[in-house]
Amino acid sequence: MTTSTAAQPTPINHWIDGKSYEGAGTRRGEVFNPATGQVTGLVAMAELADVDAAVASAKEAFQSWRHISLAKRVNILFAFRELLNAKKEELAAIVTSEHGKVLSDALGEVTRGLEVVEFACGIPHLLKGGFTENASTNVDVYSIRQPLGVVGIITPFNFPAMVPMWFFPIAIAAGNTVVVKPSEKDPSATNFVAELLAEAGLPAGVFNVVHGDKLAVDRLLEHPDVASISFVGSTPIAKYVYENGTKAGKRVQSLGGAKNHMVVLPDADLDLTADSAVNAGFGSAGERCMAISALVAVGDVADPLIEKIKERMATLRTGDGTRGCDMGPLVTGAHRDKVASYVQAGVDAGAELVVDGRDPEVDGEEGGFWLAPTLFDKVTPDMSIYTEEIFGPVLSIVRVETYEEALALVNANPYGNGTAIFTNDGGAARRYQNEVEVGMVGVNVPIPVPVCYYSFGGWKASLFGDAHAHGTEGVQFFTRGKVVTSRWLDPSHGGLNLGFPQTH
Repeated sequence: MTTSTAAQPTPINHWIDGKSYEGAGTRRGEVFNPATGQVTGLVAMAELADVDAAVASAKEAFQSWRHISLAKRVNILFAFRELLNAKKEELAAIVTSEHGKVLSDALGEVTRGLEVVEFACGIPHLLKGGFTENASTNVDVYSIRQPLGVVGIITPFNFPAMVPMWFFPIAIAAGNTVVVKPSEKDPSATNFVAELLAEAGLPAGVFNVVHGDKLAVDRLLEHPDVASISFVGSTPIAKYVYENGTKAGKRVQSLGGAKNHMVVLPDADLDLTADSAVNAGFGSAGERCMAISALVAVGDVADPLIEKIKERMATLRTGDGTRGCDMGPLVTGAHRDKVASYVQAGVDAGAELVVDGRDPEVDGEEGGFWLAPTLFDKVTPDMSIYTEEIFGPVLSIVRVETYEEALALVNANPYGNGTAIFTNDGGAARRYQNEVEVGMVGVNVPIPVPVCYYSFGGWKASLFGDAHAHGTEGVQFFTRGKVVTSRWLDPSHGGLNLGFPQTH
């Protein structure tokens, strides 16, 4: 390890009404570089007046933005897409500097967010209504979809670029205005996006950013001028957001936590499975809601599979995400300590600690928030390392005898976000995808995050509300339907105009 000298922390302000906004209060939160442990930023923590100012700006902007033609809205989003694509490496570097994930992973996050922007650029097709001519004599009936108004978006620390882009491109394309409350742990990515949107020509007030803590969240949940809330985070907070948002009369989509299982049948390709388990268990230091944290080994597959996983873990390089390492630090020291406490709890409960990552050799600064990949075997469903979402680089092996036992284990879990089955038996895979009570299923795919034109979301305690993120469900969430029944007299009008009809 090496040491470095601290630099002066950078002030990180809100973004309201198209410009940087210092805020009404003096509270500031520390933002760390997880690879050094140093404070690199001081983020403004919103007071009630700051949230109200952002909502007021969005409300005023909505009055004109909703009437901007669909073609012009999409043109601005496409310009944003071009700017973001040109500067994606710069945004990835911001993510790495505040979250800690390696640059390649951060760039992948930005790219997946870009896909949703591209999807939103094609939204005119999805906003088409239906039309029935002469439903009754001289009566036509047709449907239209209209924006909600001001929408609130509350996003987590683990994907500071991608998760906001699950929501705001679709919301903006549909004619809404937006207030985003990103995680205070890594807030700069959202500010960078706000600047790009302004550069792309988005009018002031259509996209606003307020930083802060529970005070800001609660104000968005209760604010009478906020029409909907989109949230991604841990299950207890997701439930809180859903209950309080709906109690305030809002439309809410609230995505919670996960305990994702990889079921491995005896006929699986063990090299592919071992690669996938390591990639899905330790990518982004396990700080993914779609990370595989429980590998369910069926029959006698556990011992040879564990050996292959250990071989691959031995080659992993943990360290600073800017140095070409495989895995970076955890986001904060407090979170690193919490994950380490789960490792000790697993040992105390009697699980077999195969690889201990608590005292790693790393390529990084001495003060970084380090915890290397960790592997447990002989984990049982009563242990806290199985029952709770660790959100760190800890992979647990659970041994079962049969497919039926594996399925029952997965279905008994209170979470239902993602799962995967590894097998060469098509019938077994088809049966699993039909019988498992989980929202996103992978067949020989460890992280089954759907492409953007499908919707993302789980079942059970992994989702509160009915609407998943992006895809057609995202379009429906950010719009509401209206049906018009009309009868017209036969008007007589005319006039000459030889110009080509235009959409603008």
